[in-house]
Amino acid sequence: MDTNQTSPTILQTKQHFEILDGLRGVAALAVVIFHFMEWVYTDLSKNFIGHGFLAVDFFFCLSGFVIGYAYDDRIAKMGVLEFFKSRIIRLHPLVIAGSVLGLLAFLFDPFGGDPESYSTSKIILAFLCSVLLIPFPVIADRGFNLFSFNAPSWSLFWEYIANIVYAFVLCKIKRSYLILLTIISAMAICFVSYRSGNLLGGWSGPTFWDGCARISYSFLAGLLIYRSNWIIKNKLGFVGLSILLFLAFLIPFSTWSWLTEPLIVLFFFPLLIALGAGANLTSGLKKVCVFSGKISYPLYMTHYAVLWMFGNYYTNHKPGNMQLTFIIIAGIILVVGASYLMMVLYDIPVRKYLNDRRNDRLAKQKADGVLSQQD
Repeated sequence: MDTNQTSPTILQTKQHFEILDGLRGVAALAVVIFHFMEWVYTDLSKNFIGHGFLAVDFFFCLSGFVIGYAYDDRIAKMGVLEFFKSRIIRLHPLVIAGSVLGLLAFLFDPFGGDPESYSTSKIILAFLCSVLLIPFPVIADRGFNLFSFNAPSWSLFWEYIANIVYAFVLCKIKRSYLILLTIISAMAICFVSYRSGNLLGGWSGPTFWDGCARISYSFLAGLLIYRSNWIIKNKLGFVGLSILLFLAFLIPFSTWSWLTEPLIVLFFFPLLIALGAGANLTSGLKKVCVFSGKISYPLYMTHYAVLWMFGNYYTNHKPGNMQLTFIIIAGIILVVGASYLMMVLYDIPVRKYLNDRRNDRLAKQKADGVLSQQD
């Protein structure tokens, strides 16, 4: 495609589904709470939010819906390269920020850790891999996560893969083929859950391909919901849907998780997306949903540096229940506040700068194209 035909108007973001944005924030908060409680209760059956990790599958499903809505009718005009630029500008600044914060927490954790046991070259290589989203699970003190300095980046790795597949394949295929791929991916989800006993995998080297199954089904399901116009009009509103979403994370973790988790991922989350797209939003909650949506990604991508410090503190000092409750509540407030600052002071300005530069370049290319045609 001739880039001279690409105009800044094609790159403009469409109107958001505010309730879906709000639900994204609810899911991000659930992840944060789950990660705090995960340190306290390594046995997830004792964790009151033992299925908080399924928020990632909700993110994936929502992403499929949003990508279809935002790009299906314009990716051919804007071109694959500009699509990739759009996604990198949207996602990667916080990938970098999360990696930097994770590195600082690794090197200067006042409550524990042993960075001296790793060579400088290995730390630098792990950091570069984290920044570039190259899986490199080699740091034992970071649980051999795919991305040593920012564990949640594993889902961003698969998000990028899904975006690449969308740009080259999914944006062009017929709905019948999309249904077929979704069914095959659903079978993969069931297989992974039965084999592992749950859908917790994807974040580590041994469970790498579990992440592929999780993104494949949920992203395809979200895209299928959009293309099929499976939008259910309802009056549940943001509060009602938030309660339903959070209930999925509160379902007890048990020996039956291999069955309950696929049911939630295969049916309940897609249903919530369809309901969220069709729900009415009261004017009083619009600002809440907008804020929740905006802070969700910064919260998800930057909270884990604090989690490692909390984990080392908890492991080494074993605080009592009252003290622990206060620390966790304070920690959640801290990471939300820090995420807000990261969003306002870094993410939004950086993305605005990059988008402005790109729009200026495209406008100049368009003007040059018009002039050349006149000549």
